[in-house]
Amino acid sequence: MAGATDGITPMDFNNADQLPGSHIWVDTAINTSLTPKSIPVIDLNDPQAVEQMKAAFESWGFFQLLNHGVPLALLAQMEQQMRRFFELEAEQKRRALRSPDSNTGYGIVPSSRNFNSRMWGEGFTVVGSPPLEHARRVWPQDYVHFCDVIGNYQEQMKALSEKIVGLLFKSLGLSGEDMEWFKPDGLPESTASVLQINSYPKCPDPNRAMGLAPHTDSSLITLLYQSGTTQGLQVYRPDLDWVNIEPIPDAIVINAGDLTEIASNGQFKSLLHRAIVSRDYHRISIAYFYGPNMDVKILPPLKLIKDGDFPVFRTISWKEYLAVKDVHFFKSLELIRFNSAAEETNGNEAPLGSEVEEAVEA
Repeated sequence: MAGATDGITPMDFNNADQLPGSHIWVDTAINTSLTPKSIPVIDLNDPQAVEQMKAAFESWGFFQLLNHGVPLALLAQMEQQMRRFFELEAEQKRRALRSPDSNTGYGIVPSSRNFNSRMWGEGFTVVGSPPLEHARRVWPQDYVHFCDVIGNYQEQMKALSEKIVGLLFKSLGLSGEDMEWFKPDGLPESTASVLQINSYPKCPDPNRAMGLAPHTDSSLITLLYQSGTTQGLQVYRPDLDWVNIEPIPDAIVINAGDLTEIASNGQFKSLLHRAIVSRDYHRISIAYFYGPNMDVKILPPLKLIKDGDFPVFRTISWKEYLAVKDVHFFKSLELIRFNSAAEETNGNEAPLGSEVEEAVEA
């Protein structure tokens, strides 16, 4: 059996014939019979698409998008390149391991440290430019196409993200002037993004394993491409329990991140979601996390604050919020939520709470 590793490096899934104790999850919800309901499916060419997006983000925080404009050939190429990497022998994949001073490269999901059990998955993270050096270590003579596909995919996802965010802001009745905070002057880049490719290998005991543990995304929005028609992604709604997001070929799943819940003053919802695994299928998912510049202060426009009301959340940057989430994880949004109107005495400029300040300074 391929056992667990050092807590940083993924185990050798290719040679795993049983589930190690380190990867066992005591979670009866994994076996729960799920509701037949699923998230909305929206055609971007539909004249009602903007209102449909608004309704989906208010009730689900998720929708699947058709006719999104991303070349289908590129989606297929991206999946092909990711399978090319993840199907390598463990020793060869580990040549691309993330280093302590870099967020780019191969490894386990960073959020793993928030859980006692290990997840049945491995990933490749890309922050910034395509990972030329990492790919060169894996394929010294044949790495260029891998990086070219990733670069093209990043460009397409950025363009689609900008379009979707613009439509979502429009659905709330906001204009470009209302969103000036999103693209401030004086910064070299007005937006930021992270590309996370996830691999969920075949699992010998899927009812006791977890591909990706329950979490919310910290981004403004996330664009996720799911491979084929293999189930795996689930979203949690308190009134419905866990709901399968049925894969639709060539669709892209869009979900609200925590920053969107903050920026919409709580109108759009960032919901828990997770990935389960299969005994029969190796599943690939490709997530593009999109948001403003890491240093931009995020606050809801005044138009979203009704007379007599106050902002739901404290003003915070993506960088500061990530520091809070690194320490508090599930409690992050609640920690930056105003407990009462009395706490808000000066517009959006109230200081952070003590726990949040400690996390940001850590």
